[in-house]
Amino acid sequence: MAVLGIETSCDETAAAVCRNGEILATVVNSQEIHRRYGGVVPEIASREHERYLNTVVWEALGKAGLSLNDLNGIAVTRGPGLAGTLLTGVCFAKGLAGGRGLPLVGVNHLEAHIFANFLADPQLQFPFICLLVSGGHTQLWHVMELGKYRLLGESRDDAAGEAFDKGARILGLKYPGGPEIERVGREGDPTAVVFPRAFINDQRLEFSFSGLKTALLYYMNDFDAKGRVSLADVASSYQAAIIDVLVAKLRQALKTTGARTCVIAGGVAANQLLRRQVRTTLPDEYKVLYPDLDLCTDNGAMIAYLGEIYLQAGRRDPLDFPVEPNFPLPGAQ
Repeated sequence: MAVLGIETSCDETAAAVCRNGEILATVVNSQEIHRRYGGVVPEIASREHERYLNTVVWEALGKAGLSLNDLNGIAVTRGPGLAGTLLTGVCFAKGLAGGRGLPLVGVNHLEAHIFANFLADPQLQFPFICLLVSGGHTQLWHVMELGKYRLLGESRDDAAGEAFDKGARILGLKYPGGPEIERVGREGDPTAVVFPRAFINDQRLEFSFSGLKTALLYYMNDFDAKGRVSLADVASSYQAAIIDVLVAKLRQALKTTGARTCVIAGGVAANQLLRRQVRTTLPDEYKVLYPDLDLCTDNGAMIAYLGEIYLQAGRRDPLDFPVEPNFPLPGAQ
């Protein structure tokens, strides 16, 4: 079965082709225009999707060596995400599916991030713990099987990726903030500034990053660029505070559930400090998986892959299904 996957939940216009569990081609157009505004502007993002979606889809098909006649189905992100950007991708997918008489399935963006780890390791076995950490979500999931998930805990306020973006803005760095803070922080001392680590010793599997962001704001109000602490030190210390909490809660989730396998999903999974710290902190008895770096951020490959699983299971969505900006994970408990 050959499935076209389309992703437009935020500011990446992406398409990919999956056939029998193998990604034949994946194309991502990142909307650089948002850098000048320091964050994603929803209306602009929707217009950029309209501008590039057709090109991205045809490029993915071309790289896969397939035509529309070779497709057996289409998968598209239904949510969560920005309403306008979701509509762009869903309407395109509906038109293509309806015009070609192809079955269509609307995919949950978060579920696709989780299942991207099966592309990294096809031998991944249920159950496992997933730390889902991105610009919009910071959650810990106990993944029992396809369509059966238990939410162990999540952020009370800002997501970790959001904390990186807002922190970068406070530090005068570019968007997106995570890669910028990581780049600048490489030359800094992570112990130079003691930032708060909310709930790090709490037994509840919850996160909170708004206080950390406020602490950074107050610190920078009195920051002296000529002082003992450099901007690189501040960035490194801020990043360390976020990563310390993520790793501590992941370890706690593994201990609480008794699971021996964990996966890291979402854009922040690309952070190298997070990867190193998980590897050095967790005992050797635990298996840890990450998607390839190009599958951490939003992409069409994870949509096509999960879409094929659902289509093979016989799922078909009607052409009138709505987008769901707050789409809950299917089967979540």
